[in-house]
Amino acid sequence: MKIIVISDTHLNNERIPPYLEDLFDPYDIIIHAGDFDSLSFFKALDATGKLKAVHGNSDEAPIKDILPEKLVFEVDGVKIGVIHQASLSIVDTTAARYMALEMGVDILVFGHLHRPVIEKSDVLLICPGSPTKPRMSDPCAVEIGIYNATISTNIIPITGQSCGYIDFSRKLGEDGS
Repeated sequence: MKIIVISDTHLNNERIPPYLEDLFDPYDIIIHAGDFDSLSFFKALDATGKLKAVHGNSDEAPIKDILPEKLVFEVDGVKIGVIHQASLSIVDTTAARYMALEMGVDILVFGHLHRPVIEKSDVLLICPGSPTKPRMSDPCAVEIGIYNATISTNIIPITGQSCGYIDFSRKLGEDGS
């Protein structure tokens, strides 16, 4: 089973942008960990028939009425939990780990940070970053492969604009600073 994980898209589009649509095609499931922002973009993504999602803190009220705050589902014997805000830091994911244990999941997918985190302990924690509004990172998503209860992960770079900090730091390196 191939799963693509995204979060924090913050789009008002009525259609999925082509670069994301092409990205989603080979996957069986699309997990979105909240902050679609608009009902129109949620509906566009939901129309794929592949979506598993939760609402985020900046989603419109109709999205919060449709989607749960937390979601747990199973894929090939692996329990996956999804929540928007499980950690406030990429450095200290203790709260996210406890959330995963509380939810009884093998994998916890969360968003809100806008930058990727993949951390393995007794549970697997995944924050996919943002494909459209990254912070301190390039635009990205995370791929999860589940085959015979074996889990693999991979950060998928996405063509798009990096955050201003990343662009600034790259320019520093170019001029010898």
